[in-house]
Amino acid sequence: MKKRLICFAFAALTITCMVGQRMPANLQKLLNAEYAINALYVDSVDEKKLVEDAIVGMLEKLDPHSAFTTAKETKELEEPLQGEFSGIGIQYNMKQDTLYVIQTIVNGPSERVGILPGDRIIFVNDTTIAGVKLKNTDIQKKLRGKKGTKVTVKVKRGSNPELITFVITRDRIPLRSVDASYMLDSKTGYVKISSFGAKTYKEMMDALKKLKKEGMKQLIIDLSDNGGGYMDAAIQMVNEFLDKDQMIVYTEGSNSPRNEAKANGYGNFKDIKLVVLMSQYSASASEIFAGAIQDWDRGLVIGRRSFGKGLVQRPIKFEDGSMMRLTVARYHTPSGRCIQKPYTKGNKKGYDEDLLDRYNAGEYYNIDSIQFNDSLKYTSLVKKRTVYGGGGIMPDVFVPVDTTEYSKYYRDMLAKGVIYQFALDYVDKHRAELKANYKSVKDFDAKFHLTDADMKDFIATGEKEKVKYNEEQYNISKNVFHTFLKGLICRDVFSDDSAYSIIVSHCNKDLQEALRLINDDARYNTLLTTGNTEYEKIAAKHKAKAAQKK
Repeated sequence: MKKRLICFAFAALTITCMVGQRMPANLQKLLNAEYAINALYVDSVDEKKLVEDAIVGMLEKLDPHSAFTTAKETKELEEPLQGEFSGIGIQYNMKQDTLYVIQTIVNGPSERVGILPGDRIIFVNDTTIAGVKLKNTDIQKKLRGKKGTKVTVKVKRGSNPELITFVITRDRIPLRSVDASYMLDSKTGYVKISSFGAKTYKEMMDALKKLKKEGMKQLIIDLSDNGGGYMDAAIQMVNEFLDKDQMIVYTEGSNSPRNEAKANGYGNFKDIKLVVLMSQYSASASEIFAGAIQDWDRGLVIGRRSFGKGLVQRPIKFEDGSMMRLTVARYHTPSGRCIQKPYTKGNKKGYDEDLLDRYNAGEYYNIDSIQFNDSLKYTSLVKKRTVYGGGGIMPDVFVPVDTTEYSKYYRDMLAKGVIYQFALDYVDKHRAELKANYKSVKDFDAKFHLTDADMKDFIATGEKEKVKYNEEQYNISKNVFHTFLKGLICRDVFSDDSAYSIIVSHCNKDLQEALRLINDDARYNTLLTTGNTEYEKIAAKHKAKAAQKK
């Protein structure tokens, strides 16, 4: 023991001598503490985990977005943003603990060997995955792997009791961040973007070029529920809509000098009429995009106040593949707004509950519940409209969350997976008939309707899953049930875009409002010139109430 203490003292002294005055005392303290625990603690310790826990502990005392991830977690986080992974190339759902193939990726590994939509994968490399309640992540581990490696799957097709064996060679599989793009009417294009990844700019440009050929004269970009991603992707995308030298975003921090990103003037869509959709879950890069469009009076933002994530993280990678994402700056919109919502250092729980607090305050449902603080008022850069900062992007047009058709019965049917299960079963039974009767999405949307008998089967499917039928609540949600089921069936028979064109266009109140607005030149131009005067009235009302209390 005495020998170990001498060794420890010598090592600590060596560290101190090596760095001399250059190593801060607090860092010496940290190094000495780690060495002492590893060398002297009564039980054996995992030194790697000890160090990682120390990093996590330090970051927890900072802002809510500085974080540490292990090598495995880092890979899983970066994969969706890189835009591809290696796998077998299927889109699937789990139905009654069985993997059900919804689609195969065009020219992907599974399509090349002959796997079809509707197939059920029962075995993967002689391991049963059906009926054993595997987690989704466990199934992904079995199907994904290095490019060029092989995986053997056994598939049940239709009512045939014999399983079909396929040997699939894994390949690179693209991940899309542009979920859908299609024409809403003869002149209005729609693009739904789910994240900002390495390939999002190219995906967006491909979508816009396609829509332009189809007659697009005006555009709705849907960033609702988009949690962000790469800031550079957002900058590239906004650049397409702004004039030369118009600022897109700037970042600044105590140890990071101001850094500005400006448009280069070569954008292809600088004059197109534009509306951007946002929700309370839209964050980070989404807010950079919407903030720049709003500040330059380049288009209108519709929806609800966005999340409010305006902190810039710098990834610091370690040799073992783990990573620390350290907040180094705040980003600001061109007018100077800091989008980051307030937080208390070290209080992540309170920060995470902000959306719940907004919900409880009625902000999602009633415009009068929104608080407008005079200190957070800014002015747009061309039309000099009032815009607000200090906690997300405030839309130019508020659209409340619509709950009128979403009954408890609907929520229970959704939670139990009945809606998806019924749609999968329906297509499984009628696939050939559907493909023969409907030649296109437009044809399907115009002619296909679920019958009363179909809906009775749907209700019965819910009963089997212990969802008790409630006639009153069913009638409240009847239209939503029909629309969602129709969209899911269409997705299975045709493509993802078709599901969006049916479900989103018919059920999404935000999009319906956006389409009305972009087609109403007078209202559009008034809002773009004067701003939302209703906000000013609400701010004055809250100010008067506060004065009365004093």
